[in-house]
Amino acid sequence: MQSRLYANQHKHNTKAPSLDVGALYSQYRNYAFSIAYRMLGSVTEAEDLVQDIFMTLQSMTNQDIKQPKTYIGKMMVNRSLNVLNSARNQREHYVGEWLPEPLGVYETNNIPEQELEQKEMVSYAFLVMLERLSPTERAVFVLREAFQYDYSEIAEWLGKTESNCRQIYRRARGHLPEHAAAAESYNADWKMKEHLLGRFTTAFLRHDVSAMLELLTDEPVFTADGGGVVRTIMRTMSVHKGVLAILTSPRVLKTLREREWLPAWINGELQLALMKEGKLTEVLCLETDASGERIKGIYLIVNPDKLLSVRAQAEKL
Repeated sequence: MQSRLYANQHKHNTKAPSLDVGALYSQYRNYAFSIAYRMLGSVTEAEDLVQDIFMTLQSMTNQDIKQPKTYIGKMMVNRSLNVLNSARNQREHYVGEWLPEPLGVYETNNIPEQELEQKEMVSYAFLVMLERLSPTERAVFVLREAFQYDYSEIAEWLGKTESNCRQIYRRARGHLPEHAAAAESYNADWKMKEHLLGRFTTAFLRHDVSAMLELLTDEPVFTADGGGVVRTIMRTMSVHKGVLAILTSPRVLKTLREREWLPAWINGELQLALMKEGKLTEVLCLETDASGERIKGIYLIVNPDKLLSVRAQAEKL
């Protein structure tokens, strides 16, 4: 009797092994960040969510979580949705246009070509494109396109039916350009992009209308994000004549011509870091058409709060 009672008490008091959160963090941190960054378009918010989730895991055991990657992914998607739904109200009061926060500025000379080809980064143009979607559309589209999850898995994560997720995906696709899926990856021909950046920089600094005309597509878009902190153009310009005027006017964006323009790796592809006395002041991201030879989108990030995650690396250039 006593031995059975002891055995029952011992069994009752025995705790399941705690999770090795350190090992999970090393294995799944990049995966969790990749989901959050695609969902939120913010490096800072994505990093905060990653820390929050792994802190939550510290109170769990092996019995609580049978499939850590699935559990972490589902938790990240749903917490990202909560942030997005609350952020929508904040963005309604954002001063000027809202652009995603760029990620990662690296010295071009220090990254071997084979490493660049293996980088699992999301292009800046893809993040801009995702801003057209509602939070739920964004979740379904990201999980399907970027991570190739089955509709059954997406439905389970989001608490919806499989058919509903298919409908949401089709609706999301309808809001996006035909090349939407291809925009997830950066242009592997970075030599071509480097040449294009050089031509664009020269045309911009010289107010060269003819050269800029050769670079722009028929329907270019220019968007600047100063967040009300730094003065810049407040509204997106999508008329060819207007974009051309912005990029070649001696008066508009005059301060940018006083900067040092450096090619830098941003979101896994060559873009431009603008420097003043060794300090990063702006990031300029160019989106090219399918040929890689003409520019269809120009995104100028001026808001210093959007540059925090890239400034340390940029200032090493």
